[in-house]
Amino acid sequence: MNYFFAMATFSPRHLLRFIKTEQFSGILLLVSVLLSLVIANTFLSAYILPLLTYSTVIVTPLCSIVFHVPTWVNDGLMSVFFLLVGLEIKREFVEGELSSFKKASLPVFAAMGGMLMPALIYSLCNVGKASLVGWAIPTATDIAFALAVLALLGNRVPSSLKVFLIALAIVDDLGAIVMIALFYSVELHYDYLLWAALVVGLLMLLNRFGIQCVVWYVLLGLLLWYLLLHSGVHATLSGVILAFTIPTNAGRDTSPLERLEQYLQIPVGYVIMPLFAFVNTCIFLDISVFEHWTPISLGILLGLVLGKPLGIVLFSFFAVRAKIGVLPKGCYWKQIVGLGMLGGIGFTMSIFVSMLSFADVGLQVQAKTFVLLASLCSGFMGYFYLNRLSKRL
Repeated sequence: MNYFFAMATFSPRHLLRFIKTEQFSGILLLVSVLLSLVIANTFLSAYILPLLTYSTVIVTPLCSIVFHVPTWVNDGLMSVFFLLVGLEIKREFVEGELSSFKKASLPVFAAMGGMLMPALIYSLCNVGKASLVGWAIPTATDIAFALAVLALLGNRVPSSLKVFLIALAIVDDLGAIVMIALFYSVELHYDYLLWAALVVGLLMLLNRFGIQCVVWYVLLGLLLWYLLLHSGVHATLSGVILAFTIPTNAGRDTSPLERLEQYLQIPVGYVIMPLFAFVNTCIFLDISVFEHWTPISLGILLGLVLGKPLGIVLFSFFAVRAKIGVLPKGCYWKQIVGLGMLGGIGFTMSIFVSMLSFADVGLQVQAKTFVLLASLCSGFMGYFYLNRLSKRL
């Protein structure tokens, strides 16, 4: 908030410096969400929503792809976001906070708890009902929005907490992708999966032989994205796979991974994430769904707001007590509780699973509305808790 009060005294140089910070990227993302909700719930929807359903076609001698705008954003641009996150994770595995087994194992256990506990709570709320099929809706954490909230806190939280959240959310999203592939995929195309496996093998060979030119990796990454897109597996997984094959080192020399990571920071932070937020939160808020609480609404709300922090904290505590993992450097248990609250920000994958779970449009609207409500609650709770906690530590 101090940034806004100080804005009037900013010189152009100070303003430019502020725009380059993570805080500004987080603010831009949240503004995109608010703008999207305003448009979806006012007369402006008649002009904007048709643009979001506009179909595009790309035809080449080798292939043709037909998509509407949300698909290009969610399956295309977000693959670049996952690539950047994967690069950050690999760098941390090689030379950072995740470079030891104990440090790396804790996010895995936290993510497992953050998936199992919400799924259990939702299932208990919907046991014996057809709506039980949506048990995976509250299991995912949205990396983009959770990091945006954490970025607003700036240096009031240790950087290791951000790394922990990224690692947790990556495992969480990979788990969600596996669940979609196993339980929600209509049909897996094994021929495409086989070709994708061959491309991954080529990427690993490039890394093994020390090829430093990033262009070759990117070209094969585009091919991998196309193959996974048609395989029935979520295409964004290609970004993570590609990231882990790009060469890096633990020395001072700038590696291909670090160069690509620096190149992607601005387009991801200032274009891809805000565009993604705008497209995916353009939801009409039907107030009538709040008049009658259903097992679906209770399962999603309790799963994300309560189940996520409970599962993350309990499984993290178990891992530390069992000496399987250690807390991130400079972090305390109270900060892990706040991070668990941010884990309840579901958005992307939760909304996606909602649409896969229910064929009925009314149930989809109900599920998406409560995903939005639960995510907003989790975001505000996590922000104010961690902000207040930072003043006490």
